[in-house]
Amino acid sequence: MVNSLVLVFSLALTALGSFMIPQQVEARAFFVFGDSLVDNGNNNYLATQARADAPPYGIDYPTGRATGRFSNGYNIPDFISQALGAEPTLPYLSPELNGEKLLVGANFASAGIGILNDTGVQFVNIIRMFRQYEYFEQYQQRLSALIGPEQTQQLVNDALILMTVGGNDFVNNYYLVPFSARSRQYPLPEYVEYLISEFRKLLLRLYDLGGRRVLVTGTGPLGCVPAELAMRSTNGECAAELQRAAGLFNPQLTQMISELNSELGADIFIAANTQLSHYDFVSNPEAFGFTTSKIACCGQGPYNGLGLCTALSNVCPDRDLYAFWDAFHPSERANRYIVQSILNGGTEYMSPMNLSTILALDSRT
Repeated sequence: MVNSLVLVFSLALTALGSFMIPQQVEARAFFVFGDSLVDNGNNNYLATQARADAPPYGIDYPTGRATGRFSNGYNIPDFISQALGAEPTLPYLSPELNGEKLLVGANFASAGIGILNDTGVQFVNIIRMFRQYEYFEQYQQRLSALIGPEQTQQLVNDALILMTVGGNDFVNNYYLVPFSARSRQYPLPEYVEYLISEFRKLLLRLYDLGGRRVLVTGTGPLGCVPAELAMRSTNGECAAELQRAAGLFNPQLTQMISELNSELGADIFIAANTQLSHYDFVSNPEAFGFTTSKIACCGQGPYNGLGLCTALSNVCPDRDLYAFWDAFHPSERANRYIVQSILNGGTEYMSPMNLSTILALDSRT
């Protein structure tokens, strides 16, 4: 199943009502790169299994229809767009993305992809990171024809960018099958180091393409999602080996981002530190208004964690009570909390600053 597990769970929040959009700011362009946690529907236009364009996906979206988001409603980019005072970004492959809508930005994300090109090979037709960047270059050419090259460069430089990738490199690569090619090639610590080195190249390439404000999310509770509980857990405990992977990856990602910013001489990349933020959310869901963080709202089998979320699946009547919508992805309400953490989290969660601070700083320049 598609996944990608970038769950920026906030342990600073205690009520849904605490989600507040910051004071209205001048809307800026917003670009999204990554996997299924942030895909707004690009895979709808591809011949792949990694799609969310059929019910019950989108059951709580304003239209009540599936959009390609791996959620019952809004996803992480949607709530960030709200914080920017902008309309949601359209998938780059959408035929609606033209004319003035290009000024809003674009979503290049594609469910199933990873940092590595061999991640998610079972999904075949997905937009891997190198192709997402090619589309970003194509986007800039299209926008340049509309507003000119100088204004295009300014819009891209001033834009906010979200990068959410990495979880699939574990669950849909290293741990996809026993004795996978990557697990035979690298012990886990060396594999993590390799991922970080490849991720660094991706971030530098994004900088070369004009990115100057980039939110980078780490992996969340890889071993605690319903899919992994269903496959690996005997009594509801999180899968230890996947938790170990997240524990190795996230601190090294934050460190790499800090070093990269030092080399570039500016706070270009902002790390969302999920290693600290997910434990309370998963272990004490009641504190955040959820009845469970183990059982998915939509699915089948143990923890509703087996197979796809389809019209034939079990579907919970109240999605707001579930931290997970399907076997891998957070519910809309959980996504709201995740973005609240990105907006207002302290430096232990957002390094070197949170999104509200970025918006305030950039509004003065």
